[in-house]
Amino acid sequence: MSQRVATRQPHKHALDVAHALPRPGNSRAVLLPVAVVLLIGTVFVSVYLAAFHAPRPHELRVGTMEVGTQQAHLRKDLARAIPGGFTLETYPDKAAARQAVQDRSVYAAYLGRGHLLYGSANGAAVTATVTTAFSAVAHAEHHDLSVEDVAPAAAGDTRGLSVFYAAFGLVLAGYLFGMTTYQLAPRLQYRWRMASLALFGVVGGVLIAAIAGSAGFGALPGPFLPLAVVVALMGAAVGATTMVLLRLFGPAGVSLASILLLILGNSSSGGIMPPAYLPSWLRPLSEILPVGVGVRAMQGLSRFQDDGLSRALVILPLWVLGAALVLYLKDVFRREAPSVAAEKVEPRPVASDIGIPGGPARAGFPADHGRVAFSPAGE
Repeated sequence: MSQRVATRQPHKHALDVAHALPRPGNSRAVLLPVAVVLLIGTVFVSVYLAAFHAPRPHELRVGTMEVGTQQAHLRKDLARAIPGGFTLETYPDKAAARQAVQDRSVYAAYLGRGHLLYGSANGAAVTATVTTAFSAVAHAEHHDLSVEDVAPAAAGDTRGLSVFYAAFGLVLAGYLFGMTTYQLAPRLQYRWRMASLALFGVVGGVLIAAIAGSAGFGALPGPFLPLAVVVALMGAAVGATTMVLLRLFGPAGVSLASILLLILGNSSSGGIMPPAYLPSWLRPLSEILPVGVGVRAMQGLSRFQDDGLSRALVILPLWVLGAALVLYLKDVFRREAPSVAAEKVEPRPVASDIGIPGGPARAGFPADHGRVAFSPAGE
């Protein structure tokens, strides 16, 4: 008696597809990847070294209660310590000067007679700058410098760098989201792509606020909800901007996004040092790019009485809405217009219309010859 042996058919996986045989390379295929990655690496090294190889302040805001001749001497002493390094604001009393340091209107305030107010939450670089410069001022006035930290660093962020790392991770995630959304779902409808962007922003904001905030490492001990909102808007702005660059410039948009957001954005964010320490050509970017705007608001929520929050709640949504508008015009509006125009074109005659028995297939035409297939707009 014969037995029938059942044979199991192997499961076909999406990757089990026959690939075309490798073709000989050409100079463009060999050289272009090398040129692109070396260009991005060169830009990264050049920007970060230009910004941080020998940082010095440029018109760093400081305050004083001294007036008249004493203030004139103070200006000269500061200019002698770091030429062009400081700009001076005058306050009527100690309470006003203290408030200015606490909300980061100024980075330090000299009260005279060797007494200095400062905020260690500004980071080690700012602390070293102001204490060194005002030590020389106090010495010129025949006093020893005494300091008072009125805006201390968080217990979980003793070096003041946690905001930079939190922002860098978020920007990297936004950049990767902007790329993968089109790689994994190139024909996704516009409304669902925007829903995906919103979901990424919200979840990213909650995660970063939970990890870096009071519930996590305590590095950004601001109120949870406003911190999560700012982080969510910053992540969405970065992701949406990456998507726009990818749609406008194709594969080159990936490189442009890495330069604009990962390199220029993070280096000018103020997370390592305040923008006043940056070169003049890099400094303005901290006021307009999503990273710098978001970092300032995150610092303000944590240690500086909401400094930069109002600005972030205006600029970050503008980045998101502007990018969403560009994507709508690119993915929906320009697809609907050709479809409407194509519907007005009279269809070409097919075989059955010219009296060939058996229809188009018998006449040697494909079954759908002369017909136009449309895909839904936004897919």
